[in-house]
Amino acid sequence: MTDKRLGIGFIGTGNISSAYLKAILGKDGLPGFSVLDVKALADMREEAASARAAEFGLKAMSVEALLADPGIDLVVNLTIPRAHVDVGLRCLAAGKHVYSEKPLGITFAEGKTLLDAARAANLRIGSAPDTFLGGAHQQARAVVDSGALGQLIGGTAFMQCPGHESWHPDPAFYYDLGGGPMLDMGPYYITDLVNLLGPVARVSAMSSRLRTERPITSEPKKGQVMPVRIDTHVTGSLGFANGAIVQIAMSFDVAAHRHVPLEIYGTEQTLLVPDPNHFGGEVELRPRGRDAEWSSVPVEKPYADGNYRSLGVADMAAGILENRPHRANGDLALHVLEVMEAFEHAARDGRTVEIKTPVERPAPL
Repeated sequence: MTDKRLGIGFIGTGNISSAYLKAILGKDGLPGFSVLDVKALADMREEAASARAAEFGLKAMSVEALLADPGIDLVVNLTIPRAHVDVGLRCLAAGKHVYSEKPLGITFAEGKTLLDAARAANLRIGSAPDTFLGGAHQQARAVVDSGALGQLIGGTAFMQCPGHESWHPDPAFYYDLGGGPMLDMGPYYITDLVNLLGPVARVSAMSSRLRTERPITSEPKKGQVMPVRIDTHVTGSLGFANGAIVQIAMSFDVAAHRHVPLEIYGTEQTLLVPDPNHFGGEVELRPRGRDAEWSSVPVEKPYADGNYRSLGVADMAAGILENRPHRANGDLALHVLEVMEAFEHAARDGRTVEIKTPVERPAPL
């Protein structure tokens, strides 16, 4: 990456901001991203920004002051999903590039509004997840690109858990509009699948919401009851432009399962890909044949040995400074958002939904 630095600010200092800052500043044994110069943190709750700033030795300021700061070129938007687009538009209006937590927006129309505004302002949009840039997923990408799998046939993608109310301190938004397993966890899986297989062409789906209320079992809100306003078990198929078909299941209702996160099937070999919510993990291959065995693929790509949350921000900053495309970009995030929204439409209408947004596979890191 470049030796230059880009001034960045954070809007939103909740749970995930700690992981971002640890990766940027080089905490917990991580090397840090010197291309990023963190100027300030802001939050609608000023006390939250002040506490996070004190934790990391940074400066806290109001959202308005951060947007007016000429030393901040890029804003990392870590607000709740329903606020992503509104906050992003404010950042663009202030002349700032925007990198958003996932999802890009809670509807495709919202996300397109943000990208259209960025293009009109000649500014960039980036978006999580950036875990597909991690060493394990880039190694899996190299296997696919090598042609070792043969003709690509399809795969499976599974993220099934009992929900987030047992560990998250304030889990209600996961069950409100803009939440749910598809919008919450789908970005990791679908983005990695686009990284591996290319753009999605069509979606079919079924979904359910079998509980209308759920109790919180985590502190500090243990005992409170949350309304459930979204479907919490979503299944379906992704048809890719290259002809591959991937079965997918995203759930906040499943007590336990034994599916691996991602499998990619070819005519010659099958590839096991680790959890796309993480940067590392084991990559495995097995050729066809009754006596064949699984073998580990050595992970030689960088960024596989820790939580590099903000790798996408660093690549975006380097792209701005070097005048080159960045990988976790707005076009990719909008494509993934259209795919996720298509699950809702396909399940509701009992039809296959065609995906219209074009996207290119991000360049290997």
